[in-house]
Amino acid sequence: MLFKRIIIIVFVCIFSLPTKGQIMDAFVHEGEFGVGIGTSQYFGDLTAGMKITDWKPKISASAFFRKQFNNYIGVKIAASYAFLGYADKYTSYKTNIVKKTRNLSFNSNIWELSISGEFNFFRFQPGFPDFRFTPYMSLGIGAFAYDPYTYYGGEKYFLRPLGTEGQHDKNNYPNLKPYGTMAICFPVGFGLKYSLTEKLNIYAEAVYRFTNTDYIDDVSGNYAPDAFSFNPNGTPSIGFLLQDRSFEYGPPVGIKGRQRGNSQQKDSYMTAQIGISINIGSYRCPTY
Repeated sequence: MLFKRIIIIVFVCIFSLPTKGQIMDAFVHEGEFGVGIGTSQYFGDLTAGMKITDWKPKISASAFFRKQFNNYIGVKIAASYAFLGYADKYTSYKTNIVKKTRNLSFNSNIWELSISGEFNFFRFQPGFPDFRFTPYMSLGIGAFAYDPYTYYGGEKYFLRPLGTEGQHDKNNYPNLKPYGTMAICFPVGFGLKYSLTEKLNIYAEAVYRFTNTDYIDDVSGNYAPDAFSFNPNGTPSIGFLLQDRSFEYGPPVGIKGRQRGNSQQKDSYMTAQIGISINIGSYRCPTY
């Protein structure tokens, strides 16, 4: 009788143990490669007082690698592109007549490289039906290149070389320096991620970038009409025309020293994208 009990206990223990296949067949999520596409929106001197209905989204795209340390924490390295732009003409006279008559505009290509820490709110483990979805947030730092330009008379003009606020006039504005074409950004993001299969995910995310520059739009300080000379034939130079375009609506408003932008607030931009990512990992006993 005792022998029969021992045999039963042994069999129960043997069949209760996980098999090698059960242990080794678990997919351990170690990272992802992904791409995304979507929209971009600029915020700065030209969008002051703008309502969400006044947004003028442009295009954006990104590619990234994410290293996953466990089911919750990861680090993402991303290369991103965003096309930004806005114009005072989108403002109505009723909303802001000063901004409407200022009549400035810009476009710029943004090329960004960033690194961010990410946190999954839920346990995320591709290949496991109960853990295939999570919202997540991210916080990081990056650098981006920009070079604002505008159009006048059908011609494209880059604004930084013109020094539209007197940056190139060392006699009248010795304390002003030309701004660079590189700046720092601080991306803050929120997203949703869903694992379609063990190898493939889809996601949607929005990332807002604080920056350390007020010149994404080439607008920051005051008017400086005396920083520009006239052409030999007596016509205004292109720099003079583009530093104050209010003349296209009526009498020019760009008096020396009058506020042109708000230097106390830096420019920013955001992207909203959808995309796919391919998981990389190994088949071994997962850690939780």
